[in-house]
Amino acid sequence: MPQSIDRREFLKLAGLGGVVFASGLAGGGVANAADSDFYFVQLSDTHWGFNGPAVNPDAGGTLQKAVAEVNGLSFEPDFIVFTGDLTHTTDDPKERRRRLGEFRDIVKGLRNKNVRFMPGEHDAALDNGQAWKEFFGPSYYSFDHKGVHFIAIDNVSDPGASIGDTQLAWLADDLKKQAKDSRIVVLTHRPLFDLYPQWDWATRDGSRAVDLLMPYQNVTVFYGHIHQELHRMTGKIAHHSARSLMFPLPAPGSVPKKAPLPWDASSPDHGLGWRSIAMQGASTRIAEVPFR
Repeated sequence: MPQSIDRREFLKLAGLGGVVFASGLAGGGVANAADSDFYFVQLSDTHWGFNGPAVNPDAGGTLQKAVAEVNGLSFEPDFIVFTGDLTHTTDDPKERRRRLGEFRDIVKGLRNKNVRFMPGEHDAALDNGQAWKEFFGPSYYSFDHKGVHFIAIDNVSDPGASIGDTQLAWLADDLKKQAKDSRIVVLTHRPLFDLYPQWDWATRDGSRAVDLLMPYQNVTVFYGHIHQELHRMTGKIAHHSARSLMFPLPAPGSVPKKAPLPWDASSPDHGLGWRSIAMQGASTRIAEVPFR
């Protein structure tokens, strides 16, 4: 991979035809060095095990196609992250584990083996994440990559849609180790702010996490859950939701009842997609890649 990625190269590595959303962040130090430039891929809401021909007639093949698309990128990402709802919910514990195992086996086909996972409420809410952790390990964690501090927050294993005191204390301790001008990327499933609580598009104690993050100058949040692209700000913190790979959902509050949108055979991408995120110097470039 080249040391520096210009906009044209980024569109190529994003899969051609991606829509770029660029945000400038004030930063310094190693994060501005050319050799710290990198990009990663976010996939979300794959809902393996979903079966609804009127919503997605190829539900059993969509995940495999996404794996093939990422494998076909001309520039290999530094890592790949799945931001929750890897599987579709089921009340049967055996079926839940079967779906998690099938998902894991399919994504083993990714050429890039540096893959990070996070749970969604479909994976974890019915058993507090027990089965998910058996397959994928801790549900919240942090790591550093080329001058950027990444924090994965679990706001789904609690069926009440809370992060919880224990994890918030961990988050506070983790953040204390970071300088106020550190570049921080938060990965989570639900939005941390109250987007539309009537549809469960919120985190009950998300404001406490946002308050902990607010003193830091360069924070970006990437999440899933709402099955559509949306960009919002809370103060100086940018929040970017991702499309689903299985079915789209309506815009917040646009219809009386939340439900998957029906399959549109004439649509070139069916409202589905994934994204590439380039961390270039002091800026973040997001390329939304429609799923074909």
